[in-house]
Amino acid sequence: MQNARSISELNRLIQQALETELDPVIWVIGEIADFRQAPQGHAYFELVEKEGNTVQAKIKANLWSFAYRNVAARFESITGSSIKNGMKVLAQVAVNFHPVYGLSINVKDIDPSFSLGERARVRQETIDRLTREGLLRLNARHSLPAVIQKIAIISSPTAAGYGDFVNQLENNAYGYQVYHKLFPSMMQGNEAVASLTRSLEQIESVKDELGIEAVVMIRGGGAQLDLDCFDDYRLAAKIANFSLPVLTGIGHERDESIADLVAHTKLKTPTAVAEFLLSGFREFEENLGLAMLRLDRATRQKLSEEQTRIQQIAHQVKAFSESRLKLEAEKLNSSISRIRISSKNILQIQENSLASFEKNMIRGLEGFLQKQKQSLDSKEILLRQLNPDTILARGYTRTEINGKSINAAKIQLGDELQTHTSKQKISSTITQIEEK
Repeated sequence: MQNARSISELNRLIQQALETELDPVIWVIGEIADFRQAPQGHAYFELVEKEGNTVQAKIKANLWSFAYRNVAARFESITGSSIKNGMKVLAQVAVNFHPVYGLSINVKDIDPSFSLGERARVRQETIDRLTREGLLRLNARHSLPAVIQKIAIISSPTAAGYGDFVNQLENNAYGYQVYHKLFPSMMQGNEAVASLTRSLEQIESVKDELGIEAVVMIRGGGAQLDLDCFDDYRLAAKIANFSLPVLTGIGHERDESIADLVAHTKLKTPTAVAEFLLSGFREFEENLGLAMLRLDRATRQKLSEEQTRIQQIAHQVKAFSESRLKLEAEKLNSSISRIRISSKNILQIQENSLASFEKNMIRGLEGFLQKQKQSLDSKEILLRQLNPDTILARGYTRTEINGKSINAAKIQLGDELQTHTSKQKISSTITQIEEK
């Protein structure tokens, strides 16, 4: 082609166009990525424009050592955090095009107030989303035990706040014992959210085995932008949906993260969390003491009431018993009177009956004796009539042979007979026997 240009000519045209069309410095908004600091003190990074998680545009940025010292110092003094990856910043830049190294920008200044304002905007959007999804106070649905005795701790093992927490918990003046197990986690930086989430998942997997009753997330404060991980939606949603109450102590008095908002109970510092746990023991002990006092008082009052009631019942029973005994005595006396009258009547009847029976018996006996006397008289007469003496007195005799009646004996001639009369005994000898 007749009008073809070399690469260097094209680059010069681009450079001339940039110098002609663009202002010397421009304010741009972007997210810092791939931040690194060179030994010479320069800072190299990229400014990135994202839509969601998709990178829409990016450009290389340089922050030379002299400017970096001033910009970084002012930024940290205002925001409380150093310049680092993931921050969205408003930067004043000069566009630079190098024939060999291409397009880049030299950062002249970074507005710290924008980073604070941007952080506040993102934070509010996260709060609004959690509110719409019903997650903001979801973890508060869990009931805290009256005394929390077993906890899981999420913290950095080297953090001063963790050491203060454990020291206060273990060396309390009351000798309360709290079982605690640390689940180490990063507490700041780009990997903090993933690390905190993993710790929560580890606790979820062992909570039943260990008997964990609550989770304590402690950090001990820090620069405001260092707490950005605790404003992350993913961590907030994880805390909100967690199956145990989560207690936080991750900031100083002026800090309140979204993690604090979604937690069951938020406290300002790790030591405040430890004091909260110990206060549960003290309150329970005090309530127990008060309950014992109330129980003792109620027992005494109840015993007094029951003693009075027993005395009243005793009086009532005594009065009732006396009245009953009197009534029964009257009934008994009445019964005795009736029995006496009835007995007299019965005795009179029986006496009359006995007298009648006696008369009848006497009458019967007299008749019986009379009959018996008559029978005896008849028998006596009969006996008298049958008496041999009587018969003999009438002129009859009785003849025997050897003491036997002559009718019963076998008689023979020559036998001696004894004949009895009423007055005589006559002996004779048989001289003749005639048969009839």
